[in-house]
Amino acid sequence: MPNKDFLQSDFPLAFAHRGGILDFPENSLRAFKGAYDLGFRYMETDVHTTKDGQLVAFHDDKLDRVTNSRGKVSEFNLSDLSHALIDGTEPIPLLIELLEEFPDAKFNIDPKHDAAVKPLAEIILRTNSTNRVCVGSFSDERIKQVAKLIGPELCTGMGPKSISKLQISRFTKSLLRPPFGDCAQVPSKVKGVPFITSEFVKRAHDFGKAVHAWTINDPQEIEYLLDIGVDGIMTDNLSVLKTVYLDRGIWIDRI
Repeated sequence: MPNKDFLQSDFPLAFAHRGGILDFPENSLRAFKGAYDLGFRYMETDVHTTKDGQLVAFHDDKLDRVTNSRGKVSEFNLSDLSHALIDGTEPIPLLIELLEEFPDAKFNIDPKHDAAVKPLAEIILRTNSTNRVCVGSFSDERIKQVAKLIGPELCTGMGPKSISKLQISRFTKSLLRPPFGDCAQVPSKVKGVPFITSEFVKRAHDFGKAVHAWTINDPQEIEYLLDIGVDGIMTDNLSVLKTVYLDRGIWIDRI
């Protein structure tokens, strides 16, 4: 496995996806506190920039789906977002709030737009969080840009192009260079067809890449993925994932 602090663990990582959205209002401080209190120390979130360049932990580019307000996050100054409440009750947190509130937690962060790249790198460096952050994205370029700004110590996910190279390696004996990124963070299935298989996990491991599955809420699927050797699972259902890990004796209880 890649020698990055973020990935070092005796057991497969257990990620609270957006704080655990089946248990709490997604991406809220309350959600991350709830996950933390359950013993989760790996959190997953996304970031957007506001009109005045502040970085907030929020998945959608629009407020409409999860808050009582409407409009694009990027169209509001931070002060104007105070009226936008997740589930009508919880304020949208700044990323720096999460990093400071949970100094011993690790965060998997997805910069959803190009505008988030530089502010994300600045916050990671300012809070000395390089060793407890992994940056992943559906944009290979965004991942590489953040990595360039921070340095080789940063853990990075593999973008779509890197994942494609990993897949193509099935049909060729070798690649000229390993795909960029430290971990393949991918869905278990794509359009109902299994994507993470034992062969996929082996191929990733042969390249020195960890495999993290998202977003898995079914206990039988969690069991299967653990059986074939995945290195981490992201879930919306915190209690289910924790129960499976406890039953297998692979839960690190930090409460």
